[in-house]
Amino acid sequence: MTDQATSGASSNKDRVVIFDTTLRDGEQSPGATMTFEEKLEVADLLDAMGVDVIEAGFPIASEGDFEAVSAIAKRVKRASVAGLARAAFKDIDRCAEAVRHAVHPRIHTFISTSPLHMKYKLQKEPSEVLEMVTAQVTRARNLVADVEWSAEDGTRTDMDFLCRTVEAAIRAGATTINIPDTVGYTVPEEYERIFRTVRERVPNSDKAIFSVHCHNDLGLAVANTLAGLAGGARQIECTVNGIGERAGNAALEEVVMALRTRADILPYVNNIDSTMLHRASKLVSAVTSFPVQYNKAIVGRNAFAHERGIHQDGMLKNAQTYEIMTPESVGVSKTSLVMGKHSGRAAFRSKLKELGYELGENALQDAFNRFKDLADRKKIVYDDDIEALVDDEIGHHGERIKVEALTVIAGTMGPQTATLTLSIDGIQATKQTTGNGPVDAIFNAIKAIVPHTATLELYHVEAVTEGTDAQAEVSVRLHEDGKSVTAKGADPDTLVASARAYIAALNKLMVKRMKTKPEAMTAGAAS
Repeated sequence: MTDQATSGASSNKDRVVIFDTTLRDGEQSPGATMTFEEKLEVADLLDAMGVDVIEAGFPIASEGDFEAVSAIAKRVKRASVAGLARAAFKDIDRCAEAVRHAVHPRIHTFISTSPLHMKYKLQKEPSEVLEMVTAQVTRARNLVADVEWSAEDGTRTDMDFLCRTVEAAIRAGATTINIPDTVGYTVPEEYERIFRTVRERVPNSDKAIFSVHCHNDLGLAVANTLAGLAGGARQIECTVNGIGERAGNAALEEVVMALRTRADILPYVNNIDSTMLHRASKLVSAVTSFPVQYNKAIVGRNAFAHERGIHQDGMLKNAQTYEIMTPESVGVSKTSLVMGKHSGRAAFRSKLKELGYELGENALQDAFNRFKDLADRKKIVYDDDIEALVDDEIGHHGERIKVEALTVIAGTMGPQTATLTLSIDGIQATKQTTGNGPVDAIFNAIKAIVPHTATLELYHVEAVTEGTDAQAEVSVRLHEDGKSVTAKGADPDTLVASARAYIAALNKLMVKRMKTKPEAMTAGAAS
């Protein structure tokens, strides 16, 4: 297999910019809130992986978003850092302030252009929208050299009007033009035709890079993205694991590996280190608490698994019979069984590095302590166990509420009883409660210690590995006042994992409560 990133067969015109919006559009997934520290960690990994543009957030949305974008702009060493801004001067000015310390700052501004959006959302005439395009792009270009303009709902926009707005945006100084499939409505042939037509009809189209941004409502996000490239686009907007509003965005890992695996008919180069894709998927899953479906392309648990006899026979003879890419090419290592209770700190650090983790000293020590405890309780410690343990540690880092102790009495006689001790900002509190089952008793104890009105929308348990001593990974989604958060907890004891997951979700709700909102938010916009 030829790695297209090092192939000399493609010209500079076939260089594709990878624009990752996991931290902006991805975080808009219901329940996918990330903490400040988690956003920095994801940004660091995206930068190291070779992402060209990191859309770090929506600075006007809240003080927390502004601070995160600003911190990422100061921190990222190679990638451009973009912030999103609506067609309002205060949005654009706030965005410019947030990204000003970036090595390569970008303002990404947008406005709706489809008849439906202009009439019902903006309540403006096309002529007014056209004037706003020029004004907003001019304002942004006076503040930064790199400006991206998006035609929201571009795939349902009248072609004549789309061409006029694109021409105006480029004339005003836009360096990138995004024609997003905001509602996941288009199909590949149509999306390719849109880009070809706009680039042919707009006289100054050669002065800007065209960008694709596809949502997955019809399951066509990746296919549409590749079609956009065929139509002349040279920037791909995507997210790790395909997270995003509604059905999500085009998945970064799927797009990158499609380009790499089929370089024969997709001769486009990019800077992504594909061996970091699995690690990126694990990290984003951990910090958002969104599980990756088993059969997810590229990074799913079953992506390189073969159970059917005829497949296994072919794999033993030649892996290429049923694998079009190697596990190693996306950073998946073979499961190792060498770690155990006698493994030392140096071996543990080496194993983490092999799995793609780089932890600071404090985090490393905490993870090592939990590993030793796990090794004492489990016969065999798999790589998946270590990944679940570390991801759980990452997901619970910096929490105000922590599980200190839990005892549960359960059985057929009932009622089930839970005695729980929590630490809240360093102060311990203990309650004993009953419930209709052990999990209900635990959650009742949590409510008794931390009163809240959140309702439980999801409770899901899965085993990390095989065997009766496998770690349990529990997912919990809570809903309160229109806000949903999802969190995970891992432990060999399913009940302890349940308590950790519920507490993690409560901690995320506390973060949500502290966020402020601007008036008339339309955050999904450039999506």
